[in-house]
Amino acid sequence: MVDGKQDTAPQPGSRKAPINPDYDLSTPIDPNSVGLRQKLTSYGDAHFSLFMRKLFIKALGYSEDALSRPIIGIVNTYSSFNPCHANIPQLIDAVKRGVQLNGGLAMDFPTISLHESFASPTSMYLRNLMSMDTEEMIQAQPVDAVVLIGGCDKTTPAQLMGGISADKPIIHLVTGPMMPGNYQGVRIGACTDCRNNWAKFRAGTIDIEDISALNEELAPTGGTCGVMGTASTMACILVALGMMPINTATAPAVSSARLRIAEATGAHAVQLAKTQLKPQQLLSRESFLNAITVLQAIGGSTNAIVHLMAIVGRHPAVAGTITLATVDEIGRKTPLLVDLKPSGENYMTDFHNAGGMLALLHELKPLLYLDTLTVTGKTLGEEIDRLPFRPLAADSPANCIRPFDKPLYPASSLIVFSEGNLAPGGAVMKASASKERRLLNHVGRAVVFAGSADLARRIDDPDLEVNEDSVLVLQNIGPVGNPGMPEAGLIPIPRKLAERGVSDMLRISDGRMSGTAGGTVVLHVSPEAADPKSVLGILRSGDVIECDAEARKLSVRLSDTEIRKRQEEKGVSSGKGVALGTERRADVRGYRGLYLREVSQAEYGADFGFLTAAGPMSMDAR
Repeated sequence: MVDGKQDTAPQPGSRKAPINPDYDLSTPIDPNSVGLRQKLTSYGDAHFSLFMRKLFIKALGYSEDALSRPIIGIVNTYSSFNPCHANIPQLIDAVKRGVQLNGGLAMDFPTISLHESFASPTSMYLRNLMSMDTEEMIQAQPVDAVVLIGGCDKTTPAQLMGGISADKPIIHLVTGPMMPGNYQGVRIGACTDCRNNWAKFRAGTIDIEDISALNEELAPTGGTCGVMGTASTMACILVALGMMPINTATAPAVSSARLRIAEATGAHAVQLAKTQLKPQQLLSRESFLNAITVLQAIGGSTNAIVHLMAIVGRHPAVAGTITLATVDEIGRKTPLLVDLKPSGENYMTDFHNAGGMLALLHELKPLLYLDTLTVTGKTLGEEIDRLPFRPLAADSPANCIRPFDKPLYPASSLIVFSEGNLAPGGAVMKASASKERRLLNHVGRAVVFAGSADLARRIDDPDLEVNEDSVLVLQNIGPVGNPGMPEAGLIPIPRKLAERGVSDMLRISDGRMSGTAGGTVVLHVSPEAADPKSVLGILRSGDVIECDAEARKLSVRLSDTEIRKRQEEKGVSSGKGVALGTERRADVRGYRGLYLREVSQAEYGADFGFLTAAGPMSMDAR
């Protein structure tokens, strides 16, 4: 008795002690449970599986109180080979703080990390592998929501592809752009200025001392490239899709703002764990139309097109409703508003200081679907209106965001070729980054290189038959032909022309180029040269190429009869485009074999058929 009342407290050794509900054998464990009860390892006894899970996690010192909270997974893509992700340890700490301040339990776990310059043969070759890793780790582990931390080019699309397929609540956190450097009083930054200055070095206008000194300054901090390359493009697209809050795309990697964004991301993740807002529910066709509008308005990377096609293909309700034609259609009515390299002159820090994505979205309001959902649970329109906004004066030197009615480029910063016989499956060009506008409507004789090795061997040959009106064509760098679609589409200007001051030529390939690159370059030609049906693959030096960007026409002046004749010759020849064709794909081992057998053409996103929403049977189009 205590104060005249019956003492009901359990006594030591009493069998009447309260039973931990996790071990109540009379109640089956719901496979759709949350927290530690979800995704149990299969031992044939769900209660024993949970018992084992808890005893092992307690080895890390977690209490029952901690383990009863919503579990927020944090994907750790840190690597010593990835300077774009150098700040991830600090970001993880900040995300954990945000999670735990809001009543969640933060658990970080690793996945593959990709960096463009440290992946052979290409990071694109490994993008689908990273998406598989992301999907399977989200599916396998007991998480109620996941923070996807990434940055470098192929990382964020791989994470979104895997996240959509796993369909658990996700929110993205990008590492942020690096700061610009300085050389002889001029701002420089990776990697548009890398390519521009390397071209000057090849042309002999700067010397080895200059290029060596520039190498020290082009990437002065950790973070992603400081221009509107693929990483920054994908960050802006994530905001447009609703997968990141509006103010999170542009803050520098080394800023305190980036850490505050990380903390807020942790808080958002806890809310997502409660609402269970999943990406297949959040994302709609209109979300992707917003993303394409933003892509065109920022003069974004051509790589983003192939990534978007892959991401669309993962969503059961959207797959097939958006194609390359959609990208071109939206481009025709969307002005280029952001004055950043390679289409303009400024850097991501300037975009951030001018108001970033919030300022841009205010300008784009007439073109956006404002009722699309975002990870905050509010619509895009509600988020735009909710956030404080004080725009810079339109004529301010610090404002790199142009007014809607005074754009940097009137429309179609990125175009899709759909007419002519050279790319029946499509090809893309960043028209706004052309250095010689005359080349957008051009006829010239082809100088054809059979692959990267052939290009390296002959491009600087003084006897190469080439002039400034020639069309440089590079074959066999497509999804299968290389494999992995290397960023070799920015074919170097032959040295003997560069030394005469030629800085741009029409270039065509089935590969990609860096989002930081500029020039009159046609990319992602489909079907690729390695395909026996390809017209690109049967081109020969001397063939006359016609490019009409306004008409979206890309052609070779050959008769249908001659094209068929060459295709037949190619189909029976050895060592040409079919070297990695159907006959040999079945014999290649490991991930390379999987890649060669499953990868689609660029027009479908270069994804694996068995990973798409439609599944393996969708790959008849390979």
